[in-house]
Amino acid sequence: MDKKSLVLMLCVSVFTGCLALKSKGDVDKDIVDFAVNQLGKQIEIIEASGKFMNPRTVHNDKTVYVSREDWTSGFFPGTMWYMYELTGDEKWKGYGVNYTAQLEPVKSLTKHHDIGFIINCSFGNAYRITSDEQYKLVIIEAAKSLGTRYRPVPGVIQSWDEDKGWQKDRGWMCPVIIDNMMNLELLFLATRLSGDSSFYKMAVNHAENTLINHFRKDYSCYHVVDYDKTNGNVRGKSTAQGFADESAWARGQAWALYGFTMCYRETKDIRFLNLAENIFDFLFSHPNMPNDLVPYWDFNAPKIPYEPRDASAAAIIASALYELSAFKDGGYKATADKIMMSLSSADYLAGLNENGNFVLKHSVGSIPHNNEIDVPLNYADYYFLEALLRKMKIEKSN
Repeated sequence: MDKKSLVLMLCVSVFTGCLALKSKGDVDKDIVDFAVNQLGKQIEIIEASGKFMNPRTVHNDKTVYVSREDWTSGFFPGTMWYMYELTGDEKWKGYGVNYTAQLEPVKSLTKHHDIGFIINCSFGNAYRITSDEQYKLVIIEAAKSLGTRYRPVPGVIQSWDEDKGWQKDRGWMCPVIIDNMMNLELLFLATRLSGDSSFYKMAVNHAENTLINHFRKDYSCYHVVDYDKTNGNVRGKSTAQGFADESAWARGQAWALYGFTMCYRETKDIRFLNLAENIFDFLFSHPNMPNDLVPYWDFNAPKIPYEPRDASAAAIIASALYELSAFKDGGYKATADKIMMSLSSADYLAGLNENGNFVLKHSVGSIPHNNEIDVPLNYADYYFLEALLRKMKIEKSN
């Protein structure tokens, strides 16, 4: 062995040895400290502006800020609440209070289903942590707004309007996307807070019909199912953000896993638990799942292994698996731990003061629309920190 090779081998040995010396708690603390720095820089920029600024992603090396009604607007305030839980530092609670309050007008939004994402991630976390009555009232009002999109004949919440919005030219009558499973959590929460069981019934009906109509025999799911509002029949099944109508869009599979795990938590309906376990089996037995468990943006994308990865899908999956592990012993926590190890590596964790001061890099919004490809995304950070919080709570209780 030549001298150069020996030195390289020794350097690698020392580096891996240092990693091995770090306990799980130390690694988790390092991630929290890193997030404090990154998100703290974002806060400095926002506070200095004196304006409403809600960071979503980065485009051409510039941070993209979105309006209150953007489907991602709840993730940044929600991230502030998670940072408060992770650090115990009151300043993060203050940021959570301020940025959550800015979204209150959204409680009356009825033009799309993502009021669930927006309000539950912000006001839902705010109420969970503080029990403040003002948050409760907003949550209930928002659930009423979401309920206006419930279509009784098919028994689902319509995701997008058929005649407006970015998919208006598809010819759909009542499109329902798998992402909509995530919005049901707002309805379940509103039931507990208000005592109004109509929210619960809408959520369960939607989940039941999604279980029946969105899934293939291998337990992969379609992105979009279009219903006939007059007779409830399925008019078609397709995709908007995946590679093809019959492909398995990675983030869609992540939403499905998370959504049905959450539905089992809220209902204890064994059908939802069984489906979540079957989705897990599909994901982690798929030949195109990479060894580091951070999926390509679509499991059927044509140029694997040269396709972009989607760290946001991985973060959502990890968070879902930590919750699933509380209901069933199926190796779910160990799998989530491996995902978190990958996301915490230099391959996916941003460089200090880089990446628009987001935490994770390498996420994908919508390749078919040539939008947000290999960029940071606020929801990747949100679910990554949620997964970290869930992980730490599990390990603390053991």
